[in-house]
This record gives sequence, C-alpha cells and structure tokens, in this order.
Amino acid sequence: MAIQTRSFPNSILILSVLLIGIVTFSLGFFIGESRGIRSVVPAGEGQVLGQGEIPSYLSEDVDFRQFWDIWNFVKEEYYRQPVSDVDLFYGALKGVLAGVDDPYSVYLDPEEAEAFSASLEGSFEGIGAEIGIKDDRLQIVAPLSGMPAEQAGLLPGDWIVLIDETETTGMSVEAAVMLIRGEKGTAVTLTISREGTDGLMEISIVRDKIIVDSVKWSIDDQNIMTISLSTFNHDTMDLFSEAIQEALSADVTGIILDLRSNPGGLLTTAIDIGSAWVGYDPILIERTQDEVQTFKGVTAPRLQGIATVVLVNGGSASASEIVSGALQDYGYATIVGTQTFGKGSVQDYRELADGSAVKITTAAWYTPDGRSINEEGIVPDIEVEYTIEEYQADLDPQHDIAVQVLLGTYDYQEAAVSETGE
Repeated sequence: MAIQTRSFPNSILILSVLLIGIVTFSLGFFIGESRGIRSVVPAGEGQVLGQGEIPSYLSEDVDFRQFWDIWNFVKEEYYRQPVSDVDLFYGALKGVLAGVDDPYSVYLDPEEAEAFSASLEGSFEGIGAEIGIKDDRLQIVAPLSGMPAEQAGLLPGDWIVLIDETETTGMSVEAAVMLIRGEKGTAVTLTISREGTDGLMEISIVRDKIIVDSVKWSIDDQNIMTISLSTFNHDTMDLFSEAIQEALSADVTGIILDLRSNPGGLLTTAIDIGSAWVGYDPILIERTQDEVQTFKGVTAPRLQGIATVVLVNGGSASASEIVSGALQDYGYATIVGTQTFGKGSVQDYRELADGSAVKITTAAWYTPDGRSINEEGIVPDIEVEYTIEEYQADLDPQHDIAVQVLLGTYDYQEAAVSETGE
C-alpha cells in the first residue's frame, strides 16, 4: 500500500454529514471535482443512444440486454403515456448508485444538484435543519439555531417517520430534502419519533429564508471566549480569523469551541480551523483502496497556547469530528459533551455536463492517531448529558462544565466517583 503525506491543496473539498441535509446535502465528506463527462440525456423525447453498446468489462453474469428489455416494456406498456426518456434515464442512474447499498453514494438529478450547490453558499429557503441516515432511518442531525426547525421544536436525534403524508421508509436523504425544502411562507409537516417519548409527534414548520451565520463569538466576564460554529462554509474561516484576532487582543483565559449540532461542510475550512491549534502537523488521515494520504495543517498554530475545550454532541459530524478528533489526539483541547455522529467516509463529488452530479464513497478518514470515526464518533473526555428539560429552561450544563475545566475548578475525582457509583 502506498503512503503519501501532503499538505492540503487549493481545490474545493466538501465534508458534510451525509450530512447532506436541509441546509446542505452534507453530513459527509465530498471531494469536489468538475469533470467534462459528455451528457447522453436527450432534451426531450427522441432517440436513446447506446442501446447496442455493451461494455466488455461487464461480468458474464450480467446480461445488459435485460435493461433495454425492461426499458422498452415500460415505454410500451405503462398505463400513463408518454413516459419520459429523461425520467427513466435519471431513475436508472439512481438505481446504479443504490446498487452499492451505501447511503452516502447517490446520483443527483440536475434539480437536486442545483439545490446542493445553493445550500453551500449559506443562503436558501427551507426549514434550517440537517438530516442524515442512521441505522437505515432518516434522522434530524441538527436544527440550526434560531431557524424554523428549532423554533418549531425539532431536536437532534428525532426520527422522521412521515413528510407530510409520505412515508420515509427506504427514502434517501436527497429525496427527503426535495420534499422538505420549499418556498418561504409555505408549511411542511414532519411526523417524528423521539426517544423517551411515547407515540408519534406531528410538527408543522413554516419555511423561511435560511441565512447561516456560521461563526458567532463572545467573551464573558471571566475572560473566556466562546466560539460557536454552526457549519464549515465558504465564509467560516474569514469570520473565524476575526474571532482569533479578538481572542489574542483580549488575551483570553481560555476558549470554548462549540461544535454542537455542527454537521460539517468544507474540508478546506476544517483544515484551516484545525490549523489554529495543530499548526502544520497532520490533521486528517485518508485511506482509499490502495493508498494512505495524510493531510497537514496550513497555518501557524496561533491558538495552541490557549487552554481550549471543545463542545460536541450527537449532531456534531464529519468536519466537526475531524477538528475535535485532531485536537483530542494532540491533547490541545478537552472534549466535553456527548458522543458525536460518526461520519467518517469520503465521497468523491463530480458535476456532470447536463447539470446532474454523482457522489460515491471512495475512502475512509481517521484522526491523526489512526482512530476510525465512521459509525463510532468521537467519545468526549468528559461526558455530560444535555436534557430536553435543561434546554427548554435555557440551561447549558455542558457549557458550564467547559467553564469549570478552563478555570481549573472542575472536580475530576468527584466526577469519576459519580460515574462508577463508588
């Protein structure tokens, strides 16, 4: 197996959980490429190309003529005619990706691909939440702070059972996104199942203009700065750099990096932010079929000497796990909260000539110490639950513990006794 070490290139890579979501199609890690692949999709009804071309590399167990037999059968016998060649073609391409049985490997038709691209810019119309696939079910990964989804009462971990009247069994994230997103002022009803609650809940959400402020920060009266990152988007690093400058100017006592309910975003941004502590050391290890690549930081470690706590929860995914995992491996931060989502596979994202796109899992990623995050997530150094009752009462025990850690007043021995019951 070849082993390569490299600094991060200038090309755009996307990491968002599957992250794919209403905000971004991301809780995932996508390598963004634009390839000039010739489109064979006709603009309307007409001749379908390639029917007589059977690639020589197909297995002898595959008789591709059967594909055209079914195609022609649908064209001739389906009771609602005419049947669109374009719709059949796009449906077939979705089926190809479905054949690998991987929720992160999907084909996006032009409408879905356009929505994905728009969501990365941080402004769109919808409900303001990330959704993902976990245990083969649709789940709310993270409602964004102040957005309609949060205001309506959606919580991380809610299972989506119905979207309006449509059942979600077997539904892809992309299909769910297309049902949930819509024009400002219109409503969508999600029927959800919530752990610890009997029965199903119907939550009606009025769609709105979603503008994602990816970075917010403040300094409290104990000179501790809290930096909250909601996503890793195009503007995140510029805003984060402003926060760094203010932290250095104020000579803060410590930093709380809040990555709770942050489902991911751009890999370039994750590398930049991790570099503020890690510097030029490795931040991420990527393993493909036949090689291992190490991605290094790209800037000086301006925050390395400042005591840091990172807050995470089950909605922290992908890019959030890269940053928190790296800081945990190097001992540059104490991780506080609950176990993260566990999104550690890599998707190659390619835009096609007709405006559609495909993303397919090509690798898995690991922390600098070689820990796999996929399906396991980051386990906090200090596990602190955050109950619905505390949330509704405007309490934040996880943030309170983070402050105690930075001030040196957190009692590790008492916490250990509480966990063991001895």
